[in-house]
Amino acid sequence: MSDPNKATITAEKEALNLKLPPIVRPPEDIGVDTPAQSKLLNYRRSKEQQKTINQLVIDGAKRSLDRTLDKRTPPIPEPDYPPTMTSEIKKKGFNYIYMKQCVESSPIVPIQQEWLDHMLMLIPDSLKEGKEREELMKSLINEVSNDFEKSMKRYLVRSVLVKPPVKWLEDEGGPLPKSPEGLDYSNPWHSSYMQTRNQISANLHIVHPTMKILLDLGYTTFSNSVLLDLTGIRAKGPIDCESLKNDLSIQARKAEEKIMNTWYPKVINLFTKKETLEAIKPEKLDAFYNCVSTLMSNQLKDFLKRTVEVFVKLFDQEDQRGLPIFKMELTFDDDKMEFYPTFQDLEDVVLGLVERITEALQNVQTVPSWLSGTSPAVNLDTQLPEHVLQWALTTLKFAVHHNLEGARKHYETYVEKYNWLLDGTADEMIETFQAEEHTFDEYTEFIGRFFSLASEIMLLPQWVNYPMVRLDCEDLKIGLTNKVKTLANILLNDIASKHRKENESICSEFEAIKEHALKAPETTEEMMDLISYVEKARTTGIQELVLQIKESKRRMSYFLDVFLFSEEDLALNSAILMWPSKINPIFDENDELIENAKHKKENELIAKREKLILEIEKESRRMEEFTEFAELDHMQQVDGWRVFGP
Repeated sequence: MSDPNKATITAEKEALNLKLPPIVRPPEDIGVDTPAQSKLLNYRRSKEQQKTINQLVIDGAKRSLDRTLDKRTPPIPEPDYPPTMTSEIKKKGFNYIYMKQCVESSPIVPIQQEWLDHMLMLIPDSLKEGKEREELMKSLINEVSNDFEKSMKRYLVRSVLVKPPVKWLEDEGGPLPKSPEGLDYSNPWHSSYMQTRNQISANLHIVHPTMKILLDLGYTTFSNSVLLDLTGIRAKGPIDCESLKNDLSIQARKAEEKIMNTWYPKVINLFTKKETLEAIKPEKLDAFYNCVSTLMSNQLKDFLKRTVEVFVKLFDQEDQRGLPIFKMELTFDDDKMEFYPTFQDLEDVVLGLVERITEALQNVQTVPSWLSGTSPAVNLDTQLPEHVLQWALTTLKFAVHHNLEGARKHYETYVEKYNWLLDGTADEMIETFQAEEHTFDEYTEFIGRFFSLASEIMLLPQWVNYPMVRLDCEDLKIGLTNKVKTLANILLNDIASKHRKENESICSEFEAIKEHALKAPETTEEMMDLISYVEKARTTGIQELVLQIKESKRRMSYFLDVFLFSEEDLALNSAILMWPSKINPIFDENDELIENAKHKKENELIAKREKLILEIEKESRRMEEFTEFAELDHMQQVDGWRVFGP
């Protein structure tokens, strides 16, 4: 058996005798930009870098071999070769594995921190917050660093060593990228590059020192401010949408005037200095001023854009700390429940404020137009892009609709519960009820339902607060309550009319009793009828009327709480209540009248009796005389009596 240590040392020496590519030093004139060198500059640089890496790998392999020989480390265990494999193939495989380990053990330049920082910049900030996220970031950085190191080792192995055609040798990963072959690098791009560079330097006015001053002036003026001061707008409490519109419009106008009185004069003063335009050729002056106008336009557009973004941010659904609170009312007009202002009015005001912001700073003259004083004046293009405006309007529409949803649902509860009072249903119910026969108590019960409904409406909250709206429901409550009372008054007027008719009927009966009782009888028959009538009135008629008056009093006690009587009704009610006390004197007067009539009739009867007696006596005497003068001798005397009387 051969000594394994000796075989190992022999294999290592043979590995050192492998033919490696020669070391080529970079040429001394590689940094000179000559046309001949610049043609293949990129290609040669890549080749030189590859050769340098190969040299570093070889040096590392030698150092690793020296350390192995000095320490007499145990030999690398041979892999489990297939039984059919020849010794030559085994030798090549063993040498390749050993050289691969030597190359992989050479020092590798770690990934640059700048690269890692750029990778981290691509990750959104929201994904970096939190302790767990920080640990995840560290793990990600370690993973990327390890992958980079593995890739570099693999690249070195494939660049330095040639894998023998042995199937059992593993090779992780796919093929390495190949250098481009067959490309034409003969194009003299350097000269065109320098020519283009010189043209850019001559025409790129943005690098002019004045532009930096202009940029700094705009940054100082606009960077930390917006057109509208929207801080504390929620702290002001509920505000009318029109008031907010007027306040912000005035604020925008003042801010615009301030900018035109501070920033713009400084800009004009900057270009009135002679030294500003000394280095500008006359034929380049228009291009220079175009650059100035573009820079000023961009600054103003950015200023207006940030103002629009801040205003849209007020209506952010996730952060309502700056959301304004608008005053809104639920009104009742012409039997309709409505919002004031309407949702559309509120939306128009909010969207109109965006349009007001975009209208600001639209009449800023360009510098050459101001300096030349030409008419008409040429203004800067400060109009916001259409996509920015559409984004703001769409976002605000959605936010306004979302924040008005609570008020809309509250309105729908009113409609669901009380719309039957307004759509004619209640009127039909009342008409049907009136067409039927109902007692007074049934009327009061039906009316009580309306009064209970009125009390329920009045107990509803006056103000309802939502994130963007303070809803005032007082006008609607009053309107609905008055509507309910109006419907109740229809029924009250109905039963009040019936009450009035019944009172008039009672008074008529009392008046009839009075008239009949105080009418003097002319005959005995009339007197007897009067006595019978009064007696019946005292026993049954008055009792029935007293019961009717008691019922009338019960109705009046109800009406006093819910109904307002007219003066005529009050007088009628008073008369009803006074009749029971007024009727007794009438009966007493009737008694006297009857007594007087009796005495009168008795006296008349006595007088008639006496007269009748006298007549009878007179007739008796005549009969006696007739008997006495019945003879013929006295006939002439009788005839004389006939002529002259007795």
